Amino acid sequence: MKKNKKIILPVSIILIILIVLAIITFFIIKKSKKDNSIKENNNYSKIEIEVPIAKQSKNKAVDINSIIQKNEQDVTTETITKQETDIEFNTQYRQNSSLAKGKIQTLQEGKDGKQNAVIKSVYKNGELISEEQISSEITEGSIDKIVEIGTASFSSNYVPIIGDKLRVTPTTMAVHVDPDENSEKLITLNKDDQVILRNKQDNWYYIQYNTYLGWAPSDCLEYVDPNAGSDGDENNVQFTKEQLSQNLGFSMLVNQRSNLTLEQFKKILSQDSNDKNNVFSDNAEYFYYAEKQYNINGVFLAAIGIHESGWGTSSISLNKKNLFGYQAYDRDPSGNATGFETYAQGIDLVARVLVKYYLNPPGTSIYDGETAIGRYYYGSTITAVNKCYATDKNWANGVYKWMVYLYNKL
Repeated sequence: MKKNKKIILPVSIILIILIVLAIITFFIIKKSKKDNSIKENNNYSKIEIEVPIAKQSKNKAVDINSIIQKNEQDVTTETITKQETDIEFNTQYRQNSSLAKGKIQTLQEGKDGKQNAVIKSVYKNGELISEEQISSEITEGSIDKIVEIGTASFSSNYVPIIGDKLRVTPTTMAVHVDPDENSEKLITLNKDDQVILRNKQDNWYYIQYNTYLGWAPSDCLEYVDPNAGSDGDENNVQFTKEQLSQNLGFSMLVNQRSNLTLEQFKKILSQDSNDKNNVFSDNAEYFYYAEKQYNINGVFLAAIGIHESGWGTSSISLNKKNLFGYQAYDRDPSGNATGFETYAQGIDLVARVLVKYYLNPPGTSIYDGETAIGRYYYGSTITAVNKCYATDKNWANGVYKWMVYLYNKL
């Protein structure tokens, strides 16, 4: 039987095997350390990102979607466009000493001009917040409106105008179909009956009595003085301070008349220590006339002028007779602001601009057969006008403060 022989490896081979195993072990250990290092670095990066969120979540949960949505919505954009826009006409006021105090008659209707204007518009979240006219080219000039205002108490030589109230002076008076005493009689009126003058022809007046319309001799009718027993308001009505201020507040509609009389406007705007140059005292009546013609709260209009001009002390007010900072764009307020020949012109024009563009929805019937454009209409309140009229977000607060001040002077 054969015996198994022991295989004896030479020492040199054993050493070689050991060295190879050592090298393999070294590389395995090195690779393992590298992988662990990468893993640790990745974990550290995650910690850097997650730690702030974890800290915030202790106090308030973070809604990532709402943040993204808000960032997407809260966007301000500017556009430059070329538009055909109106050039607002000016109004010339002329005094008439034979016209009863408080009366207004239009001798010439105004007409807006046209211009091609380059407009910079600013939108926030898609909503128009401001516009600035950069340049313009006039294509059609405007025509001034001419208005006569009465400066006297009733005068015996006063010539009635369309819309005046007249009184029958003889015991009886016949109303005819035509301006001829031989024409058919419609009705017979008695002494002191009152009628409305609708038209005139030679020595005849075309009058309205209830539902009747016809002609009567002018010498049988006399003017009914609206100033008799009142302060000059044509409606012969004077409301109390409580009645006039009952709706005063931020929610009041300022596209309606205040119903102050001429004398009440003079009272609240005269003899005020703030009015160092007597600008508002000397022009109080024009806030009244603007209210009557354009259906705007004249106290609101005056409060804007006071707020914008510092009671007529601003440089734009003094140099350009512009109480409202009208077109005084931020990039060059003094240079851009419109200049007026009189304070009355500025009061009248800004009243129309507010009614036409800010206070009424598009298509609303406003003054002189016009309709509102309503480009900047967000409502008929003070705060709604603030949206586009002024960049100062506290503008409405400032204007309202002066409205309260003026109403308290009644």
